[in-house]
Amino acid sequence: MTDARHEVLYEVTDHVATITLNAPERMNTISGPMLDELSERLLEADRARDVRCVVLTGSGRAFCAGLDLQAQMASQSGSLGGLGSLDSNPGEFDLRNAPPIVLHQLDTPTICALNGGAAGYGLDIALGCDIRVAADTAKLNPGFAKRGILPESGGTWLLPRMVGYAKAAEIAFTGRTLTATEAHELGLVNHVVPAADLHERVTVLAHEIAENAPLAVRAIKRMMRAAETETFEQNVHHVFLQLLPLMRTNDFKEGVAAFMEKRSPNFTGR
Repeated sequence: MTDARHEVLYEVTDHVATITLNAPERMNTISGPMLDELSERLLEADRARDVRCVVLTGSGRAFCAGLDLQAQMASQSGSLGGLGSLDSNPGEFDLRNAPPIVLHQLDTPTICALNGGAAGYGLDIALGCDIRVAADTAKLNPGFAKRGILPESGGTWLLPRMVGYAKAAEIAFTGRTLTATEAHELGLVNHVVPAADLHERVTVLAHEIAENAPLAVRAIKRMMRAAETETFEQNVHHVFLQLLPLMRTNDFKEGVAAFMEKRSPNFTGR
C-alpha cells in the first residue's frame, strides 16, 4: 500500500518493502515527523512476515540532503535527528527509536537506492543500509565539518569500518563531496548504474535476496552484525546456536529437497 498523505511512503510488492522519502521540493531533507515515520515504517517492514528485503530510496532528484535544519531550528523542540532537542540536557537524549539505531538493528536486509545526492544525515542513513546501489548522477556529501558539527547518526562508527581509518579520516576531515564513481572505488557503494536503470537494477537485486530462505538470511545478518563485537571463536559458537533451529524449519527441508531434485526452492519463511 502507498499512503500519499505522508512524507514517507511505504509499499510492499513481491516480498520487497520500498520506503520512499517523499519531500522532493526540499530534496527530501528530513523533518521531525519524517524521522518518526521513517522509524515506524522500518519497524513495520521488519515485523512483516511477508517482507524479505527493504529498499530505501528518495523521490525527485535527491536521496536525502540531510536534516531540514530550517524547520529544526524554528521548532520549539529543535530536534536533532531524533536524538533529542537543542535545549535538552545530555542525559535526556533518547536514541532507541532514532532511524539510524532502528536501521542498524533490523534483521531484514536493506538496500539503499541512491537516486541522487546524499548529504549529512542522509549520508549516514545510506551508510546504515546493508547494500548501496547508486545512480551515476548521485553524489555523497560528508560535509559535517563544514557545518561545524559531526556525523551524529552513525557515520563515525560506520565509515572507518567500510573504508579503513585513514581513508575515513580524509573523507570526514575534508568534507569533500564524492561522486558515485569515487564512492564505488572506495567501497562505499556496491554498484553504480545509469540513473534510468536504478529502479530496475535494485528491484532485481532485492528479488534475488527475497527468493532465498528468509529465516536464514535474517540469521546471517544477525551473525554478521554480532561479529562486529565478537571474537572469531565466540561468533562460531553463536552461529552454531543459530543453525540448530534453522535445521528444524520447513525451509531447510525445502532447500535440501530442491537441491537434490535440481529445481528452484519455494521458501515460505517457516
